[in-house]
Amino acid sequence: MSADSITPRSQFATTLQIIPVVFFTFICYLTIGLPLAVLPGYVHNDLGFSAVLAGAAISVQYLATLASRPLAGRSADTLGPKKTVSIGLLGCGASGILLLLAVLCGKWTGVSLTLLVLSRLVLGFGESLCGTGAILWGIGRVGTTNNARVISWNGIATYGALAIGAPLGVGIAHGIGYWALGVVVIALAALGYYLARPIAPVPVVHGERMSYRSVFSRVLPHGIGLALGSAGFGSIATFITLFYAARQWPNAALSLTVFGTLFVGSRLLFANTIKTYGGFRVAIASFAFECAGLLMLWLAPEPHIALLGAALTGFGFALIFPALGVEAVALVPPASRGAALSAYSVFLDLSLGITGPLAGYVAGEFGYGSVFLFAALAAAGGVVLSAMLYTRNTKVPNAPAAL
Repeated sequence: MSADSITPRSQFATTLQIIPVVFFTFICYLTIGLPLAVLPGYVHNDLGFSAVLAGAAISVQYLATLASRPLAGRSADTLGPKKTVSIGLLGCGASGILLLLAVLCGKWTGVSLTLLVLSRLVLGFGESLCGTGAILWGIGRVGTTNNARVISWNGIATYGALAIGAPLGVGIAHGIGYWALGVVVIALAALGYYLARPIAPVPVVHGERMSYRSVFSRVLPHGIGLALGSAGFGSIATFITLFYAARQWPNAALSLTVFGTLFVGSRLLFANTIKTYGGFRVAIASFAFECAGLLMLWLAPEPHIALLGAALTGFGFALIFPALGVEAVALVPPASRGAALSAYSVFLDLSLGITGPLAGYVAGEFGYGSVFLFAALAAAGGVVLSAMLYTRNTKVPNAPAAL
């Protein structure tokens, strides 16, 4: 019996079915977050390479994630979500081994940097498979009517792990040493692989499978919307501390904490609104909140207003991914859900990769505050795009949208 045919269960019981599998996303992103804040300093200060090369060595992970998205989607559709997650966790473990070797070879700087880059590439591969597989595994356990809830909990696991991992990684590196990060990453990946074994797999969905190109074209408008919304997150994550410093305001980290808190709170409290009102209407409201928050940041005369703007941005951004994601997945046959999720997620990777340098140019030309105006305009574009998609969908439900 498929999960879709099971009688409706309580939200609490549904959540209990989702959490065990999105926990593997948490472990995956914990392995990403642990070295994230310390490796640039290691490459620049300990190995002696330039700051540009240090940044590139870290960012190469996102290129690997982007390149492996199609593989992750096809793997989830054909091998099954559980095997896909397991392979992803093995990739995370392999990245830990390479990271440990990179630190142990620190006296040979070229070898150390090469191993570190390989570690980041393998980690990007693991991230792609683990994240996509966990969502499909969750959907297989609770049914497609709970798509939004699964995607929302997966996002909570993602950002929660990054928030915990970064300061924890700094503490481990300073208290024990960089080598300990590799050991901890290996241990976490092994723990995840071990815990995944007894959890039952879900059946591989058979039937029509669209080509990845066709899937990509179907979800393209939704992906563009996700990219527009992600510009706000990328701008705050990258430039909020510099924005505060330029205005000589204290406690820039508090704005990031508030952003993350409202993000998680919004997903916990309002994820079910997507099921009730539809993804496009929730996306329109979410983009509007995000736009308002970013405008508050741009115009903030004092830290309290900036803090409120960051909170409103986090609240709005929280539901954009699941709201548009649910609508994107509905456009493809069940056997191509993994491909749709991976193609859709590509736009998050692209947005975060492009936002940094583009917003950096804006900051250099017009000041740090203008970065948030740039992101607010992107969010406003998201409102317009979501409204167009909603209007089209009301005329022809589940029709592929054309731009």
